[in-house]
Amino acid sequence: MRTKLQHALGGLEGLAGWPLPGDERVFAEEWETRIFGLHVAMMGLSDSLRDAVVGYDLDAVPSAFRTTWTWADLRKGAESMNPFDYFRLRYYEKWLGGISAYLLENGYVTQAELDAATGHYREHPHEALPDRADDAVDQQVIRYLRQGDSPRRGPATPSFAVGDRVQVANPPPAAHTRLPGYLRGRTGQIERVFEGNYRYACSTGSDGLGEPMPVYLVRFEPREIWGEMAETGAGSLYAELYQTYLSHVAPATTPVEDRSR
Repeated sequence: MRTKLQHALGGLEGLAGWPLPGDERVFAEEWETRIFGLHVAMMGLSDSLRDAVVGYDLDAVPSAFRTTWTWADLRKGAESMNPFDYFRLRYYEKWLGGISAYLLENGYVTQAELDAATGHYREHPHEALPDRADDAVDQQVIRYLRQGDSPRRGPATPSFAVGDRVQVANPPPAAHTRLPGYLRGRTGQIERVFEGNYRYACSTGSDGLGEPMPVYLVRFEPREIWGEMAETGAGSLYAELYQTYLSHVAPATTPVEDRSR
């Protein structure tokens, strides 16, 4: 049985006719820009930048934020939500929930403090926020925005080559995955081996991500994925997949003709 999580519904049957959101604005409300800013600041101060290719001196930054926060942590926060809340809430509301849960879990704020601040600003929505600006912190975040960090760690060490037939794994459900549900158990062909080994931002446990590994571009035929439901004349589907999700498919053998008779 293929795992279907609420954040990856591609290929799921029975969704025809679902309304698609029509608002294409990056930020629909002013408060959403603040949530985005919180996430960016946490990324720019994350302890994971200590081994960044760019090289950041986090010890020189006077920030109390000393843990790891990455895109994966943000995704995990949203993906661990109750599915009904996931579909009910707006995009940046999910972000806010994930960020709040992380700050609580890591001791940056207590539930009582969060409740008190929430109640206060509901009663005084136009009150100015505390000004705790620090130029060194600001410069670190700005530098991160400009230079970022590459997930590439050294040259590729691939187990597969272009043209190899591979089968996609179906690991047990994890808190976070980068494996689309509709590809689990399916067979495809390696189209490209990317140039380096790439780490993922966090360990996903049973899902297999964490340490740097090769990444491949894999081609799938629609009928292999959706069977008789595939559209006639549909083109191939391509997915970038980590090596941990793939295994070799033995080439088909041609029966040897028996000439003894």
